[in-house]
Amino acid sequence: MHTLEFAVASNQPALCAELAADLNGHLYVDERGAKGLPFQALLTATTDTLSKLLPAADVGLYVICRRLVKPGTPKKIGLFPMIHHPEKTHEECDAHWRDNHAPLALVHHIHMTHYSQLSVVHTVQGEAFDGFALCGFESEEDIRERFFTTKESVQVINDDVKKFADVTKSPRRLIATPTHMA
Repeated sequence: MHTLEFAVASNQPALCAELAADLNGHLYVDERGAKGLPFQALLTATTDTLSKLLPAADVGLYVICRRLVKPGTPKKIGLFPMIHHPEKTHEECDAHWRDNHAPLALVHHIHMTHYSQLSVVHTVQGEAFDGFALCGFESEEDIRERFFTTKESVQVINDDVKKFADVTKSPRRLIATPTHMA
């Protein structure tokens, strides 16, 4: 199922938590402070009141399409911000990410308990990200030690990512705890 939502990249996790509760949103927070990363929290929500999100959007505000590739309830998320490959358009890279990379990810990340692609449809303000991959696992240890199915999987996935993402400009991953506000 695909839905259009807003995503807020922020260094204000407390404010994002308040907004997630108010808007029944999803919140992903790197409790380690996201040192060296462009943001500490990612909030996603569906709302018709954009002005509620603006105070938290100190890094960026995006219209996204959430593509649920593998449903599940992860305890930890490897959150990967993506910037598209410099020699291709956003649309070309997004199509490759959706149509080619998603099936590869399911084969080469068998310990992954959840996988969503948050494709940026429009940047309202801030950093020019093209998407956010949410790779869910049972634990942070699984993200660090069991991310890939085999040693060959590392090469397959890395080679494929280079086809649609700018690996030098895309920030490194956050390890976040997901929260769904019900």
